[in-house]
Amino acid sequence: MGCVAIKYLGDFKDLSEVPAHRQLRDSELLEQLRKAVDFRHIAVGGLDLAGYRIGRGRSIDTDMPPAYIDTYFGEKLGLSDPLVIQSLNRTTPLSDEEAFDISPPSQRLQYLLRAYRIGLRLQVPLARDGVVYGGVCFTREKQFTASERDLLLFFSEPLHRVITKPLMDRFAAGVLRLTNGELRSLELASKGLTSEEIADASDYRPETINSYLKSATKKLGAANRAHAVAEAIRRNLIN
Repeated sequence: MGCVAIKYLGDFKDLSEVPAHRQLRDSELLEQLRKAVDFRHIAVGGLDLAGYRIGRGRSIDTDMPPAYIDTYFGEKLGLSDPLVIQSLNRTTPLSDEEAFDISPPSQRLQYLLRAYRIGLRLQVPLARDGVVYGGVCFTREKQFTASERDLLLFFSEPLHRVITKPLMDRFAAGVLRLTNGELRSLELASKGLTSEEIADASDYRPETINSYLKSATKKLGAANRAHAVAEAIRRNLIN
């Protein structure tokens, strides 16, 4: 199946229809990062949504060889890949060498890495509220230096956000299962309105508004109403 180049997200009804493995789209930030740090391949995995975690292969944008990606995910090697497994429980970069010292890789994985000249991998996990939602993997022939690792760590989160933004903009509300009432309440709350004022500006009762905002706060993984509004704005769910 390989990595598919997606041009029109509007062609897909929901996120489940979007190919899980996609050809990485160019971005100015990615090109600038390549100038600063020499790396061969990159893979951006996961979405900043509830239920998306690194290694499940449900959202991957990469410029790695399509045949390698097909084989890696077709054989479900991510379930036993030490780099992926160790990255699930940490928030700092991890190299193949470090991960393989903890748990040796399978011969099959080692063969594929050599056969497709993937190089040495460096995984940068991304987490929110202690939960790893994705990561960015960089590869090249030699190990990254400490300063290069620091730079890749610094840019990984904004790079992940830029690359996944089209998907987030198109499908975030549906995946989070935010209702029209919850979105409307968040939008009005973002204007600084109280529950009573939101009720006056809508067809909802104040108690319903409070219920909508409480459930939206939970779905967004936010700490309170203000945090939920900020998260909804950040994820482009409301204007």
